[in-house]
Amino acid sequence: MSEYIEVDVRGLSCPEPVMLTAAALKANPGKALKIMASEAHVRTNVEKLLKSKKVEFTSSEKGSEFEILTK
Repeated sequence: MSEYIEVDVRGLSCPEPVMLTAAALKANPGKALKIMASEAHVRTNVEKLLKSKKVEFTSSEKGSEFEILTK
């Protein structure tokens, strides 16, 4: 099982979640991230960032929260 660098952006307003995700990508090149979000629009914005950076990911809903795992 892979170890993930956790990026918890629950409860934060944009653009902070996108900025924290971008910083985590830069600080951890080649490592998998686990991004936890509490709002659907934050999930969408983080997914757009990952797509623009050509980072593969999966996204799922965990109860009322969202989990995005990069590969």
